Amino acid sequence: MNPISAQGNEQQKVLVPKENLVWNGNPISIAGFELNAAEDKILLWTAPKAIYRRSFEAFYYLFDLKSKQLEALDADHAPQTLAEYSPDGKKVSFIHGNDLFIKDLSSGKVQKITADGKRNKIINGTTDWVYEEEFAITKAYGWSPDSRYLAFLKFDEREVPEFQMALYGDLYPEQYKYKYPKAGEVNSKVSLHVVDLQTAKIVPIKLDTYEYIPRLNWSAQSNQLIVQTMNRHQNELNYWLVSCEGKKIAAQKFYTETSTTYVEVDNNLVLLANGKGLIRTSEQSGFNHLYMLNFDGSTKAITKGEWDVIEFLGMDEQKQMLYFSSAEPGAIYKSIHSIQLDGTDQQMISNAYGYHNASFLKGMKYYIHTYSNANTPPVISLRKANGELVRTLEDNAALADKMKNEQLSRKTFLTITTPEIDLNASLILPVNYNPAKKYPVFVNVYGGPGHNEVLDSWDGNDYFFHQLLAQEGYIVLCIDPRGTQYRGADFKKSTYLQLGKLEIQDVIAATKEFAKRPDVDASRLGIMGWSYGGFMSSLAMTKGQGLFKVGIAVAPVTNWRFYDNIYTERFMRTPQENAKGYDDNSPINFAKDLQGKYFLIHGAADDNVHYQNSMEMISALVKANKQFNLFIYPNKNHGIYGGNTRNHLFNMIHNYITEEL
Repeated sequence: MNPISAQGNEQQKVLVPKENLVWNGNPISIAGFELNAAEDKILLWTAPKAIYRRSFEAFYYLFDLKSKQLEALDADHAPQTLAEYSPDGKKVSFIHGNDLFIKDLSSGKVQKITADGKRNKIINGTTDWVYEEEFAITKAYGWSPDSRYLAFLKFDEREVPEFQMALYGDLYPEQYKYKYPKAGEVNSKVSLHVVDLQTAKIVPIKLDTYEYIPRLNWSAQSNQLIVQTMNRHQNELNYWLVSCEGKKIAAQKFYTETSTTYVEVDNNLVLLANGKGLIRTSEQSGFNHLYMLNFDGSTKAITKGEWDVIEFLGMDEQKQMLYFSSAEPGAIYKSIHSIQLDGTDQQMISNAYGYHNASFLKGMKYYIHTYSNANTPPVISLRKANGELVRTLEDNAALADKMKNEQLSRKTFLTITTPEIDLNASLILPVNYNPAKKYPVFVNVYGGPGHNEVLDSWDGNDYFFHQLLAQEGYIVLCIDPRGTQYRGADFKKSTYLQLGKLEIQDVIAATKEFAKRPDVDASRLGIMGWSYGGFMSSLAMTKGQGLFKVGIAVAPVTNWRFYDNIYTERFMRTPQENAKGYDDNSPINFAKDLQGKYFLIHGAADDNVHYQNSMEMISALVKANKQFNLFIYPNKNHGIYGGNTRNHLFNMIHNYITEEL
């Protein structure tokens, strides 16, 4: 974006007229697009189909802004996934059938780089299910800045155990099978390779013993590739430098970080233009901070203090200025800051409490700013790097005005002091609240490691569902127990090897303290959670000794032995090493202690938290002769959505709460 357009002195311009978006006589509907570096060509895609949570395949097209010509990326190898331009804009890379391809735009020739890709066996350039879910990456390849080299990961998942689910609709249900490594089971064998496109030679890169390769990042300026590897326990993170400048391509390890618990994979890594190092984040001081890491292995803290950096947003190389977001004002807030590379002159750019997100534009002179708080919908604006407003892009005024006409109760925040620790909580009081009355309490919980629910940010649909309950006379309470984040590494990692133990102790203790209030009817306490929250609500109903009258568990983990190994072993190690940690906090093993009304809900096609979790919980409850309620959504995944599904789900949950609580 140039300064003129940033200041808003231009007229809006149609980039591609709809009459140009016609293929084989049929108009195409754009799902997304990206420009090449020169901004004279567009890569666009249509008809995306989800693979897993983040990944999708689609039909890609190329549009030339000068010639106004539209062409299919590769009609012979479609649909594709993860297509992108090379840095010089002369080629487009993509994945099809688990193999990596490159199209030369001048000749139209398509080159197949790998040839061994096969579903549930070999994957090239993209990731397996567990990497996508737990390391949050789907793109496992990248171009060197001079467009000569392509680095990619190869996944050999032939020995990974296969999970299968029934999909209903036909006379005989379809059996869907995919590779899913549960805790303690075999992972994909992952290897790193670099392709020299001048010779088409694929060079395997040798690395020392490792289990995971969670990140690979090219420098933006030179042919330097940074690769991160981890051991299975995820308590050792190694940094490797792969240089493609000389005749020999080889990796050199230059830094290692270890922990007595686990090391977080850095999502914030940025390589410096001088080619001597990078910026990373680490919790080594006890709080998450920015560090300069040089390729000689030396490192220096840039930010310091008893607060956590949330995200590294980028660097202005000319000014040697870094931008980041942090929880410095408190764990429920997110603010935007700048600081010099040498650690001086830290400034807070954002000026209001709440939640601030920033996405910097190329050149680091402007950023797209999104601000919200617990009671204010997001406002999106364009700002200069110093925080100065350029213009508002979306103020959500229509929604804000509509909210003024509704009976809404303001969400507030409080600290609940338990015998062991102070916990952050949020509160929505009933509409027309009367302190002389007693109200039932609906507790919303998640509680998983490194995930906060108590945030001064807009909560969308959940906010309005909780407002509905407040209108019907419920107090809505949310609690962040130990294990959640932005209160330092010790607080977050205190649940290590015993997921569920301290978290449920905290939720139970905080609810008991809150129930002492004169406006609370302590005989009418309910709790609900989804996923990790479903695990928590199940523990609350089995370990809570009758504290909660009603518990709703949506898509819960009921035994960590059933969940994937990257997530579970990060916090628990393997079941073979830590059987007691797994068994002592599994609600399945406490089914006999269930008290109150328990409602179990799951999607039968949940590829994440398998339906198996609920099936095993059902078996344990039946064996213990405990009555409960159950609802299963056929063919629905972990999100339980699509068509009328969400409407049906929350109507059902609402009815259950109003009838039983």
